[in-house]
Amino acid sequence: MSVISLNSYSLGRWIPPSGERQGLKSAVSGQVVAEIGSAALDFAGMADYARRVGGPALRKMTFHDRAFALKALAQYLNERREALYELSYETGATKPDSMIDIDGGIGTLFVYSSKARRELPDDRILTDGALEQLSRSGQFVGQHVATPLQGVAVHINAFNFPVWGMLEKLAPTLIAGVPAIVKPASATAWVAEACFRMVVESGLLPEGAVQFIAGSTGDLLDRLSGQDVVSFTGSAATAAMLKGKSAVIEKSVRFIAEQDSLNASVLGPDAAPGTPEFEAFIKEVHREMTAKAGQKCTAIRRIIVPQESRAAVIDALVARLERTVIGNPRDETVRMGALASLAQRSDVLEKASILGTEAKRIYGDPENFRVEGADAGEGAFVPPMLFSCEDLDAAQAVHAVEAFGPVSTVMAYRDLPHALALANRGEGSLVASVFTHDPAVARQAVLDAGAFHGRLYFANRDTGKEATGHGSPLPHMVHGGPGRAGGGEEMGGMRGVMHYMQRTAIQGSPDIIAGITQRYVAGASTFEAEPHPFRLAFGELAPGRTLWTAERTVTLEDIEHFATFTGDTFYAHMDEEAAAANPFFPGRVAHGYLILSFAAGLFVEPAPGPVLANYGLDNLRFMKPVSPGDSLKVRLTVKQKSRRNDEYGEVRWDVGVYNGEGEQVAAYELLTMNAM
Repeated sequence: MSVISLNSYSLGRWIPPSGERQGLKSAVSGQVVAEIGSAALDFAGMADYARRVGGPALRKMTFHDRAFALKALAQYLNERREALYELSYETGATKPDSMIDIDGGIGTLFVYSSKARRELPDDRILTDGALEQLSRSGQFVGQHVATPLQGVAVHINAFNFPVWGMLEKLAPTLIAGVPAIVKPASATAWVAEACFRMVVESGLLPEGAVQFIAGSTGDLLDRLSGQDVVSFTGSAATAAMLKGKSAVIEKSVRFIAEQDSLNASVLGPDAAPGTPEFEAFIKEVHREMTAKAGQKCTAIRRIIVPQESRAAVIDALVARLERTVIGNPRDETVRMGALASLAQRSDVLEKASILGTEAKRIYGDPENFRVEGADAGEGAFVPPMLFSCEDLDAAQAVHAVEAFGPVSTVMAYRDLPHALALANRGEGSLVASVFTHDPAVARQAVLDAGAFHGRLYFANRDTGKEATGHGSPLPHMVHGGPGRAGGGEEMGGMRGVMHYMQRTAIQGSPDIIAGITQRYVAGASTFEAEPHPFRLAFGELAPGRTLWTAERTVTLEDIEHFATFTGDTFYAHMDEEAAAANPFFPGRVAHGYLILSFAAGLFVEPAPGPVLANYGLDNLRFMKPVSPGDSLKVRLTVKQKSRRNDEYGEVRWDVGVYNGEGEQVAAYELLTMNAM
């Protein structure tokens, strides 16, 4: 392939490489495939452009607007991913490796779009938690809300996942409404640049929402402030250097780090050879050693097994490794490609030699291995290397040195506490996995090891093919870990979005809080108007619109009929003496679900109209029993609206049921789908 000039995207235009250009080499052939350089970039201008142009444009959009843009972008990239696969081969990645990176990144956009539309309001302010009553009368209340930071997010990504690493950071950032400047690792930047170029060409994001640096970040981090965020993936040494920048420290710049991680996988004491858990463990360890040539931040570095299963584990792993074909990733028979660069190869071999001072290499000779379809001397190839550590109590390097490649060490434990203590000696990891069919083992792992690991993955015969694997971070769950792993929490659904927002406590009257949040809160003003609110389309409804119903008396015959009809003959409804003996009831009382049924009968407008479906209720509470002879009436108030699509939207109704004395007997939130 011809040498690609990697451009930066700055201030709304593409900038060719400048200054001293760095040649980027193919991991397979060693030939230069791209050139990179960012000396001409105006980094202060880029930060200002993001804050001045991109930020305001994104903040004008609601969460749902941003989510729909993200979905459209995912669809756009999905239709063009074949071109990215072709470029990815030169990074040493096989087609399955590239799918983890490229399809995984696109899938993350889809997930964030979907979750944002389900879990966030169609608004620009996010309410966080419940309303807090701050005074006895309820006329002074508090609410936590979140709004987008008014700065820029600087994303510094690692070389191993040029597409996924970029998109998994962009998804929550853009949902939050914050512009981003993306800086990919140089070693594989040609794949990231091609994907980013598609993002720009799609025209789906506002101007200034994203920018791209092909090369060094220059003095960009010195230009940041307390409204900005740095999200970094890479080595602990680089993270420490970046966090030590004076501007980052002095201006309290938010810093999210995902760094070194000596992840462990524990074979449970119940998972003996011959069990489904043992077989799954061997398969998973082999996959984590060889996928992406072991260049995954979540890969298994420490293989912790019962002493009595050590020999069986080694034999089974060696048998699988011997069948692993190494070579040119374009060859369909190849199962493991090259490391991302010759520099990475040197680093892996150096770290493997350090491990060799404490552990015996039992498979994989870097001086003697076969490579299919490529020159082992020109490309960044290494064999899978399996070590075994015997003196675990004295060993230090196996718990402190990460060879970021297809390198793992077997360790044998005496009992479960010993196994979990070994896992924790990594001083913080992104993930640890436990292969067990015993829930007690799993619970003990959480109690003993949860504090040291960002994710605990439990696998057994029940999870089967539905489980995604030890090494697969999912956008629904946090990706990060304590200690050595950096202390960050990327993704995690809406938790990841909150990294790019400011939580603020707002205090005031119910009307003020309702006006800010665009949702009805207890004590806020309501209004009644014709027609019945069920006769109004989604766009015609406003929070606070209320219907008060007529009254209905609950009779003993109603209670007995409901009991007979439903089969719910609980004594509180049917036995006067037993009910009266209960401290909660004055005697026989109406069923809670009878109250709900009567409430619906009071407020429902039966004719066909904009209300398309009732699809559930939330936060149901029964406050006071209803006795025979009591009357019921209902207050139905529009609490909040959330747009779903062009045809219908979700309406959340605040429902209060009251007795004839004006006392509230039940409360809940009703969910309906209303035509637009």
